[in-house]
Amino acid sequence: MITLKGSLMELGRYVQLMGRVLSRPDRWRMFMRQYVTEMFQLGYNSIGIVLIISFFIGAVICLQIKLNIQSPWMPRMVVGYTTREIMLLEFSSSIMCLILAGKVGSNIASELGTMRITQQIDALDIMGVNSANYLVLPKVLGLMTIMPILVTFSVAAGILGAYATSLMGTTTLAELTEGFRYEFNQWFFWCGMIKAVVYAFIIASVSSYKGYSVEGGSVEVGKASTDAVVLSSVLVLFADVFLTQILTTK
Repeated sequence: MITLKGSLMELGRYVQLMGRVLSRPDRWRMFMRQYVTEMFQLGYNSIGIVLIISFFIGAVICLQIKLNIQSPWMPRMVVGYTTREIMLLEFSSSIMCLILAGKVGSNIASELGTMRITQQIDALDIMGVNSANYLVLPKVLGLMTIMPILVTFSVAAGILGAYATSLMGTTTLAELTEGFRYEFNQWFFWCGMIKAVVYAFIIASVSSYKGYSVEGGSVEVGKASTDAVVLSSVLVLFADVFLTQILTTK
């Protein structure tokens, strides 16, 4: 059962861990090597699933909008315009990050949890290494760096998916292009980038905390992985409400 006292204690331990994580690395060369490795493992290996999901979601959004807009008074270009706004403002940033929380978050938590129960983290601490900084900081910064790139790929794949629906006779390429270009607001794109960076920090830091603080055996590692996905997803949705209100309010 979750209690207020237990939640505050968890928050305190999380803040303490972040205090150790967000410190100056002892060896920059080693840190940069690990940073690039984490960007590859957490970001590059996720490009495939991002492109596939975004392509089909973009196509489905376009089809659904066309299906629900049957009024002869409504311009045809509204289909492309609405698809673009949904991909930019919500799907490619928030929903895609929720999907990646399941893939990336469980990966981070299980990796650090396994290192904890096999006493690899304890060995680093005994050698005088700041294990939190050495293991967690490259993951956090790596995901924060690569996530905006993944969101950009998601938007592009969603638009391609919408264009693919023109082969089904949903609308014409000219009408879709007109809708995609109509009153384009560059700030909406940057809103998605800001959201992506914030969500990446939440996913990486929360998942790292859950894995780093594992106590017990393999069963606890699995539980920590599940808790990491659930908690990071809830926090992403919680942050989405405030970021949307702050970034899109004129």
